[in-house]
Amino acid sequence: MNNAKKKVSNVFEAILKYGHDEDFYPQPDADFMATDAPAGSDAKIEVLRQRVELGQPLWHDSDRADYSGLTGAVRPRE
Repeated sequence: MNNAKKKVSNVFEAILKYGHDEDFYPQPDADFMATDAPAGSDAKIEVLRQRVELGQPLWHDSDRADYSGLTGAVRPRE
């Protein structure tokens, strides 16, 4: 199989084939806004995914830093 058409099967092969990310610096732009989504929530994970896709930094200085003011269902232990 031609090496150019070979599908990479792990991160090491990808680095060998495509290079590295040492020169990549995320760039905040006009769309880079803070999120109030709590850590670990589906909403926060989606924001982080979008930031990566857009080449933005993962963390915004004004992202939610705690869980204050949130309520959730409490299930008793069995």
